Amino acid sequence: MFRLDQKTALITGAGSGIGKAIAELFANQGAVVWVVDRDVQAGEEAVLGIRRSGGVAHFTSLDVSDADAALALAAQLPAMDILVNNAGIGHVGTLLCTTAADLDRMHAVNVRGPFNLCKAFVPAMLERRSGSVIMMASIGGLFGVRERLAYTVSKHAVVGLTRGLAMDHSETGVRFNAICPGRVETPFVQARIASYPDPAAAYREMASTQLNGRMARPEEIAAAALYLAVDASAMVTGSCHMIDGGWNAGK
Repeated sequence: MFRLDQKTALITGAGSGIGKAIAELFANQGAVVWVVDRDVQAGEEAVLGIRRSGGVAHFTSLDVSDADAALALAAQLPAMDILVNNAGIGHVGTLLCTTAADLDRMHAVNVRGPFNLCKAFVPAMLERRSGSVIMMASIGGLFGVRERLAYTVSKHAVVGLTRGLAMDHSETGVRFNAICPGRVETPFVQARIASYPDPAAAYREMASTQLNGRMARPEEIAAAALYLAVDASAMVTGSCHMIDGGWNAGK
């Protein structure tokens, strides 16, 4: 049920964290995986790890905010069965310490990036009347998160993009869904926690919004992506899957 044999998947931001976990899981389940990341070293290392485990993977570097580069990449690669728009950046700040440039930077990567990749790779899916597009949104795409103004705005836009695409194109058989994680213990988050004077207290504070008292692991988000990628989820489109340890229960 959860195999991806004969499928080709492209995953942005797959050099580390959630994207890397998705790439590893998809390859383990039989997909040919294209690892896309701006960080060449991280991306190539992710591919080597997949190959050592017996999977099939390739690397290509891309700035997802560059529309022309995304179109050029699609012209070079085979048609994709699965597109995971995972690449994204964060920002901490309220209105008082968020600049217009901060907001533009969030929009360029978190919103225009998924839009660019969809423009590049979805037309072939529509022509074949088959495919799964998975957006990495956030719990901050469904309700407000304190001191994350620009990030919350961008992730609300990702949810809107997902729903708009589903409304327009689901009749073709191509599916569009979003994953909305709470806080995830990625290497980036681990490094940030380690920088605090009391890392244990910092972890507890970051995990406190989640009812089970911990952050998610990247592989737990990858499991949701696998479900949305396989044919068994053919009835699922236009949905937002919350993986937040119960954070949303009080909203």
